Amino acid sequence: MLAFGVLALLLGIGLSLDPREVPSPLIGKVAPQFDLPAVKGRSQGLATHDLMGEVSLVNVFASWCVACRAEHPVLIALARRKFVAIHGLNYKDKPDDAAAWLDRWGDPYTRTGADIDGRVGIDWGVYGVPETFVIDPQGRIAYKHIGPMTEEFVHDKLLPMIEELRNGGRPARESGAAEIPLVR
Repeated sequence: MLAFGVLALLLGIGLSLDPREVPSPLIGKVAPQFDLPAVKGRSQGLATHDLMGEVSLVNVFASWCVACRAEHPVLIALARRKFVAIHGLNYKDKPDDAAAWLDRWGDPYTRTGADIDGRVGIDWGVYGVPETFVIDPQGRIAYKHIGPMTEEFVHDKLLPMIEELRNGGRPARESGAAEIPLVR
């Protein structure tokens, strides 16, 4: 009977967890070293040194990813606001497909690296696509979001987190930072 109670408790805890909140051993650590060539048709690849000096996002995406297509308008809108640098890590994709996808749907990325064999994704602990990493000005991974970003996530969690990182850990409300509307 006790074993059943323990199992029920563990099941209840497991069901209450958000699958997008998978812990990453890389949180708080400097991003793994990498140097990727640009996606076909783009001029700037992506490397570890590109993630230093400012808060930025690294969005892991692929042309074959249905959820990436659903997330893409949110990234386009965020990029238009010029609030944060968004870098793309194109994961396990064919060069022509990646280029055609960005040409068709728009390119929100400041830099886009082609991780054709997926080795950089493995180093970053990528489970699948899309995933988005928030990088602090020292090049450390501050947060990992699994799955497509929504407008609600961007407004409620991402923008305040970016402001907090820019303000040395002070929450956005204390810093006097205004909310940045995305699409509204």
